[in-house]
Amino acid sequence: MQPLGAQDDMISQRPVFVTEPHLPPLQEFIPYLEKLWASKRLTNGGPFHEQLEKELAAYLGVQHLSLFSNGTIALVTALQALRISGEVITTPYTFVATAHSLIWNNIKPVFVDVDPGTCNLDPARIEEAITPATTAILPVHCYGLPCDVDRIQRIADTYGLKVIYDAAHAFGVKQDGASILNHGDLSVLSFHATKVFNTFEGGAIICPDAKIKQRIDYLKNFGFADEVTVVAPGINGKMNEVSAAMGLLQLQHVDQALDTRAAIHRRYQDAFADVPSLRLLQAPAGLEWNHAYCPLFVGPDHPVSRDALYALLKKHGIHARRYFYPLVSSFPMYRGLPSAAPEHLPHAQALADQVICLPIYPTLRAEDQERLIGIILQTAR
Repeated sequence: MQPLGAQDDMISQRPVFVTEPHLPPLQEFIPYLEKLWASKRLTNGGPFHEQLEKELAAYLGVQHLSLFSNGTIALVTALQALRISGEVITTPYTFVATAHSLIWNNIKPVFVDVDPGTCNLDPARIEEAITPATTAILPVHCYGLPCDVDRIQRIADTYGLKVIYDAAHAFGVKQDGASILNHGDLSVLSFHATKVFNTFEGGAIICPDAKIKQRIDYLKNFGFADEVTVVAPGINGKMNEVSAAMGLLQLQHVDQALDTRAAIHRRYQDAFADVPSLRLLQAPAGLEWNHAYCPLFVGPDHPVSRDALYALLKKHGIHARRYFYPLVSSFPMYRGLPSAAPEHLPHAQALADQVICLPIYPTLRAEDQERLIGIILQTAR
């Protein structure tokens, strides 16, 4: 390991970012573009779009899938598709799109605390927050670790609530051989450039039957049922053919990318295993994890604070990120809600104050990972 203050670390090293889009070889994408140029079908449910819906559903082990231009529009549409209103219980420990999708549907978010071990909604807190105005639960499979889907479903069944999973982190995740995307009434994926599987920008809604998929497909195309019939106040959420073509090509490479992510994660686990003040998430037995993120939690007993470590890494050209800090509930449009009060969210706040997501992506160089590990380990001495 180089000394912590080595000048070449700070000056000549190539910057290392928390993620980097996974792109297949450019020459493999050119035949798809040539087909597009020949057909001039760029959007509106073209052949690549239709093919990707079928191939993704088969790969993910789900019944029906509707592609979208991005995951946020998919979330907004999922709430519309199930006609959700009133109050929806959700997590403050997430990306802002989760809560924003509620606001765009004129729904009141109700934040509840999370389980500190999994970073997911605590089912006990969910049940405490239910009121006569509650219509749904919007949990997040945070970092790709599954929520307690069985307990959440029992609560939903007891109180007559819908469940929509924000599964933006959960592409390809399976528990005991079954896709976690099949839980709840709907699951929503993101195919943003930084995700495990990307279509440049994109997203999808996973749905259990053809009838709800038809409604979703109407909603994402302005509500058109045919050339002259509009059946709902829809939106333009369609995925274009260029993104769909990229998705078809990405599917050919995604398994290798997932294997590489797992190997990178194992190196982090091995490196920090003997540092009690640093914690990585542990996958439960039977989980096929996608290693979408690598959150490291810097305990209060660590010699260097999380923010000091973040600054130190940045000084050395390593751009980690504090996902998810600050909490969504602390932003101006939410902080006035009674459920956003910090005293109601102690576990979420502690996670937000400790988390730092480390670089993890298939093209991360081993020497860059070792350099990063060395810097962090030196702060533990």
